[in-house]
Amino acid sequence: MGEPNSNDNAMVHDNEMIDGNGVIHGSEMIHGSVMIHGDEMPHGNEMIHGNEMIHGTEMVEGSEMIHGHEMVQVNDLIHGNEMVAVNVMVNGDEMPHVNEFINTEVTPRRRRKKKSLVWEHFTIEPMPGGNSRACCNLCKQTFAYSSGSKIAGTSHLKRHITLGSCPVMKDQDRRLTLPLAGGHATDNDGEGTVERPTKRRYRYTGYANATFDQERSSSYLAKMIILHDYPLHIVQQSSFTKFIESLQPRFRVVDVDTMEGEVYAVFQKAKENLLQAFITMPGRISLTIGLWTTSQTLGYVSLAGQFIDSNWKVHRRMLNFMMVSSPHSENALSEAISSSLLEWNMKDRLFTITLDNDCSSHDIYSANLRDHLSNKNNLMLKGQLFVVRCYAHILNVVAQDVIASIHGVIYNIRESIKFIKASPNREEKFAEIALQLEIPSTKTLCLDVTTQWNTTYLMLLAALDYKQAFSTLEICDDNYNESPSAEDWKKVEATCNYLKLLYDSAHSVMASANPTANIFFHEAWKIQLELANGTEHENPIFSSIAKDMHERFDKYWKDCSLVLAIAVVMDPRFKMKLVEFSYSKIYGAEAMKYVKVVNDSLHELYKEYVAQPLPLTPAYVEANNVAANASVNQGNPSSTGDGLLDFDMYLSEIQSTQPAKCDLEQYLEESLTPRIQEFDILNWWKLNTLKFPTLSKMARDILAIPMSMVSSGSSIFSAGTGNRMLDDYRSSLRPETVEALVCAKDWLQYSPPATEVLGSEMIKAETL
Repeated sequence: MGEPNSNDNAMVHDNEMIDGNGVIHGSEMIHGSVMIHGDEMPHGNEMIHGNEMIHGTEMVEGSEMIHGHEMVQVNDLIHGNEMVAVNVMVNGDEMPHVNEFINTEVTPRRRRKKKSLVWEHFTIEPMPGGNSRACCNLCKQTFAYSSGSKIAGTSHLKRHITLGSCPVMKDQDRRLTLPLAGGHATDNDGEGTVERPTKRRYRYTGYANATFDQERSSSYLAKMIILHDYPLHIVQQSSFTKFIESLQPRFRVVDVDTMEGEVYAVFQKAKENLLQAFITMPGRISLTIGLWTTSQTLGYVSLAGQFIDSNWKVHRRMLNFMMVSSPHSENALSEAISSSLLEWNMKDRLFTITLDNDCSSHDIYSANLRDHLSNKNNLMLKGQLFVVRCYAHILNVVAQDVIASIHGVIYNIRESIKFIKASPNREEKFAEIALQLEIPSTKTLCLDVTTQWNTTYLMLLAALDYKQAFSTLEICDDNYNESPSAEDWKKVEATCNYLKLLYDSAHSVMASANPTANIFFHEAWKIQLELANGTEHENPIFSSIAKDMHERFDKYWKDCSLVLAIAVVMDPRFKMKLVEFSYSKIYGAEAMKYVKVVNDSLHELYKEYVAQPLPLTPAYVEANNVAANASVNQGNPSSTGDGLLDFDMYLSEIQSTQPAKCDLEQYLEESLTPRIQEFDILNWWKLNTLKFPTLSKMARDILAIPMSMVSSGSSIFSAGTGNRMLDDYRSSLRPETVEALVCAKDWLQYSPPATEVLGSEMIKAETL
């Protein structure tokens, strides 16, 4: 090898070597972002590539080093006798010279650089037959990579390192913390003073070491607070901050005010998404109105909207949770509703509102509310369907009234059960008495939850089977004197008899995941009939209880029977036939008068849909175009070449002289759809939209009426019978924050899981 010439601008003294901008003293050598100590220097044919050592004649990339008193600083290849045009540095007193040739034989070759991140974790190993496999550098598992000229790609390799499949990486994830993405890391376990920039912004390191993002993590924390009703000041709790620090030391826990802003940002983003969804809503919207009070005597109104989308799926979304000065005032409630409709761009789309107010004030309350809103909104059918009472609410009111009427008897039964459950000996003694009396019941005595009337019903039902055992226990045990009398047991029997109607009805409604308005008529008319017949029961105890219950329920029936009946007519399995049948049972000779009211209202409502259609959404434009084309083709038949052109003209003349029947008449005259167990009414209307274009729009709005305010997945039995109370913590927050917490919690339930989003982001991460 030729000796390098001197250069006036560069000098190497003794054991010093110059590499780039650094001076290396002693036996240490700094190369790029890698520090090499003593024996760590590459020898012979060894080359350093990143953090890896390459043997033989492999590629040297970046700023590489060649031992043997020479250093090469270029992005080039050194293969055997190749030529390298570089600044060569020589140990000792030799001076580097530019453009010195190491060898005169030149074979310029350059391999394509692999840019995928997986090659930081995998090495290609040749296999017999010209194939190759990718070997994980950590767990040594191998995966198919190439077969001849065919390359398998890297997706399966990415999954191995990103989805936690590599066992070694899992163990590292538990023990190691990677440096900040795009930042710097130090050698010598953080003790060194030399920093090296990371080559990649993103690293495929599995879920535990996923790319850290402060903003994203803060957003997830806000969503956690929203979804689980955690207080905002959880971010100030020392145990929480220590827990977060143990998971991710780089996460900066924000203060309460900042977290409140994060919550509001989540709320605003979710609200924008919902606004976009409402743009494509094809029909009208019905509201549920809930009243809330606070310990500070403040009032809140919750407004939720229910609608059926273009795919005929029913949805309910919280719209607003706003503070009002007087929630029981019709004016205040009217203003809240109008403000909400304006905010959500649905001023002309309001169909009905559902309330859970008390029966006694319903007439005046709903009438005043109807008058206030009719001046600002076009109400269908002159507002006759506008105000609907919650079905779950009336069930609870009636049930709790009848339970209250025998509260003394129920108290004795509770105390009796407490006495028996107080010790194992008493339970054993009671079981022996039941066995001796040969009581066949398999029910278990249990105490009720006073706020859930269904548990009281089940408690009474079980106690009723053991009434003889209670009487015998009172004789055998001097400490027990709470056994109900024979008359008391008659009251319990009558109460259970009528509570069963309400209990079974509630379960029928809850059996449907997303109950549509048509199912409530079936339940309501049966209760109305049974209670009416019960008032004439020969036993005065039974008739008295039935009379009290019927007085309450009859008020609901008179208020809501019209909307219930119109809804069931939209069920192709029943249409007007079930209305006619049930009314004949309830009203007897006067049935046809009430049937006519339903029929006339149905036709009047249909005429309003024909005269005042809503603007077509994109989902309806295409459907209507198809229907219009079909109509044109039917009205102008083309000749098929069969010589019957005159016959076609004759048919056209008949169609023009005989007015076509409207959708509603055609629907009512067709035979009933067979009743099957798994009938999907929304899917039926979806399939028949083109056949009944106008009626299907009316059916969409009617079936979406929320007859019950209890949302899907909630229990009817726990629905309150009065104003709900906001807790002290929520009451102390600003009204805007309360609304953000309540509404965002509802909206986030319908967002994709965070793990899906995180996983997709990791898979798609690429080198920047």
